[in-house]
Amino acid sequence: MDFRVKPGEIQEDQLTAMLESYSAKWPTSLFMGAAFASMIGSLILKSQGKDHHALFIGQWAAPFLLLGLYNKTVKQHGSDTHHRHGSPAPSHEQHEEPAS
Repeated sequence: MDFRVKPGEIQEDQLTAMLESYSAKWPTSLFMGAAFASMIGSLILKSQGKDHHALFIGQWAAPFLLLGLYNKTVKQHGSDTHHRHGSPAPSHEQHEEPAS
């Protein structure tokens, strides 16, 4: 039995679509800035000898970067592209022109 989900087989819910429409308005640089700020904050706390606080703040960098990637993906590929307007997503394959 094949349990794999095929493209366009399952549609996202409206809550996800709403959240993606709001978060897509945020610049991706916001997430990168937050990641760098957490790293710098962690370094400052570490230099002050606050090791536990430094680890806590420093661990925020990866989630901020992942949120930035998700944000960028939604901006580039849209939300639930296979169900948009009832038609499949356009193909991005490159076709070569015949030589003349």
